[in-house]
Amino acid sequence: MTILGPPSLGYLVVKRTMDMVVSATALILLTPLLVAVALAVKIDCPQAPILFRQSRSGRLGRRFQIAKFRTMVPNADELKETLRERSSVSWPDFRLEHDPRVTRLGRALRRTSIDELPQLWSVLRGDMSLVGPRPTSFASDTYRPWQTERLDFAPGLTGPWQVMGRNSMDFTERCRLEISFFRNTSTWRELRILIRTVPVLIRRTGVA
Repeated sequence: MTILGPPSLGYLVVKRTMDMVVSATALILLTPLLVAVALAVKIDCPQAPILFRQSRSGRLGRRFQIAKFRTMVPNADELKETLRERSSVSWPDFRLEHDPRVTRLGRALRRTSIDELPQLWSVLRGDMSLVGPRPTSFASDTYRPWQTERLDFAPGLTGPWQVMGRNSMDFTERCRLEISFFRNTSTWRELRILIRTVPVLIRRTGVA
C-alpha cells in the first residue's frame, strides 16, 4: 500500500495496528531495562526527575508531551538560551555537538538511544508512531507554509532523517527529506526504516 498525498484510512489502520502491537510488546520485554535505567538516572542526580518531559508538535500541529530519560542537568532549559549562538543549526532548531548540559550517564544513554525508550508509551497512546517525521519542540506556527506538509503524518520514534544523515541536515533539509519520503510511503518502506534503524543505533549515530 503506497501513499500519494495525505494518508488514507486503510494505511492509517494498518499503521496504528502495527504501532500498538510493536510498542506494547517492546514495553513488556524491555521492562527490566527500563527499571534499571530509571534507577541509574535517579542515583546519578537524586534531586532531579527521572524523565524529561517536553511539549512537541504532533500530527496537524497538535501539541503533546514527549518523555525521555533525563540526560541533562536539571536547569538545562535555562542554560539553552545562553548557548543559542553556539548552535550548529538555525534557531528555533538547536543542535550542539558537545553540549555541556549533558551528564556523563546521559551521554551513554544518548549514544545508544536508550533515553528514547519511554516514547514507546507515546506510540502506544497514539501521540506518536514507530515511523514518522521527528516531532519538533517548536510550534507549527513557526514553520514555513510548505514545511507544514510534514504534519500530515504522526510524528515518529524513528524516520528517514534518523537513518539518512541526521547530523548533516538542518531543519529545512530535514523537511524536504521527510515530506518526500512520506508523500510516497508504504508499510514496506516504513518497515525498511525500522530495520535500518538498528545498524544506525549500533554505530551510535541514532536519534537525538
